[in-house]
Amino acid sequence: MLNITTFLDANSKRLDKHVLYNPKNGEKYTSGEILSIVSEIGRKLKDLGISKGERVLIYLANSEEYLFSLFAIWRIGAIAIPTNRIMTAKELEYIAGDSKAKLLITDEAGKNIIDIDTYIPKDIIEFKNCEVLEAENTDWDDLCQLQYTSGTTGQPKGAMLTHGNYFTAIHNECDVLTLKQDDIFLGIYPMAHVGLSWAISALRSAAYYILIEQFNIDEYLELCESEKVSVLTGMPPVIHSLTTMDARKQLKTVREIISGGGPLHKKIWKDFHQTYGIPIINAYGLSETIVIGTGTVIRPEDYREADRFESVGHPVCFSEVKIVDESDSTKIQAKYEQGEIALRGPAVAKGYWGNEEKTKASFLDDGWFLTGDIGYLDEDNRLFITDRKKDMIVMSGWKIYPTEVEEVLIKYPAVKEIAIFSINDCHRGEIPVAAVVWENENDSEGLLEYARENLSRYKVPREIYDLDELPRVNGWKLLRRELRKMFKN
Repeated sequence: MLNITTFLDANSKRLDKHVLYNPKNGEKYTSGEILSIVSEIGRKLKDLGISKGERVLIYLANSEEYLFSLFAIWRIGAIAIPTNRIMTAKELEYIAGDSKAKLLITDEAGKNIIDIDTYIPKDIIEFKNCEVLEAENTDWDDLCQLQYTSGTTGQPKGAMLTHGNYFTAIHNECDVLTLKQDDIFLGIYPMAHVGLSWAISALRSAAYYILIEQFNIDEYLELCESEKVSVLTGMPPVIHSLTTMDARKQLKTVREIISGGGPLHKKIWKDFHQTYGIPIINAYGLSETIVIGTGTVIRPEDYREADRFESVGHPVCFSEVKIVDESDSTKIQAKYEQGEIALRGPAVAKGYWGNEEKTKASFLDDGWFLTGDIGYLDEDNRLFITDRKKDMIVMSGWKIYPTEVEEVLIKYPAVKEIAIFSINDCHRGEIPVAAVVWENENDSEGLLEYARENLSRYKVPREIYDLDELPRVNGWKLLRRELRKMFKN
């Protein structure tokens, strides 16, 4: 048996300390109280007809209810589908239909967003002393989560993650961060994202996890100082913000900060290191690998040699990395020769839910996963990321797929042709913008209003550029790279 929620059972027996704190409502929880709440939610899900292998959507804002619902789904052997609260009804409907989800866990504000049975986990504080529900007997390869990640074809794909995948990811994150029960961990990653695994790893170690429901730099720094945070989560925009201020007093207890969700520019990394001297755990992984479950990372001990502030480091435990030719994955590239990054290890997803074609294209028979990212390895086998094979845009950790956005916005009547691409942004890394060929007259304001109504707000273009025609190869293949050059900021 391997049910990943059983770490709660172990911790509740040996420790009586708070491991979770939500500053917004002042609530604190021990491992035993979390286990009781998770057990009661699990029982209620069973009462609603949810059994092992069935899919359950979570549509909540960042909160302990989100985390406990996720654990409860895993506890009963069902399959969680985390979704972000900023998703539109259309986006949620597609995921619900594709996964054939049976139930939606949400709150009063979200209960009528789609036509599906709903459960609202109210008054969870009252569940703190409920009877423990025995964990469902699940195996290494049993699915516990469908992590939907969009593709260049425009429709999201559900990466099939297992209990074994999560076991590996938690092991590696505990190892990389050297987490201990006296650590204070401040978490900012959205609970709909696999980055939540860092926080789950903190709970596994019985560290003290401080949950921030919505990121605010002032609250972030106040909590760092008042709670004496030792392990800090970050991402490139947060680290960039810290380089523009003097927060040494607030960060004086921090021994390491995580960066992920997008490329960390060399200048920002170097400026942060020179200002604060705090090692950045610069990690590389994907939804399909549960971050660094199978991936690479820079650790504090790497700083003696990794002074170029560019690499995402070496493979973590049980992981392998290689660079292959973009058009022939059987051809391995030489050191410093660019190609597609391939990863192999026990945290690689089983494939994409109900999508054999895309599974075969990315998940090879010998266990290697083709990431779609471009990079190279140096003589010490350190990985460097240089580009993306796909045209995905990463803004503040959010992944934006141009074709998905284009397929929505091309339906606006005033648009004849449209191309979504990225331009650099020092704070966010990249931002999405649009080049538009209009049917008649420019209607940028109308297009932006239409985008806000039909897309999650992070996918809405930040700028709209007018063109008479889009750059193409032989009149058909769109050249996004040319657009990036044309409107380079």
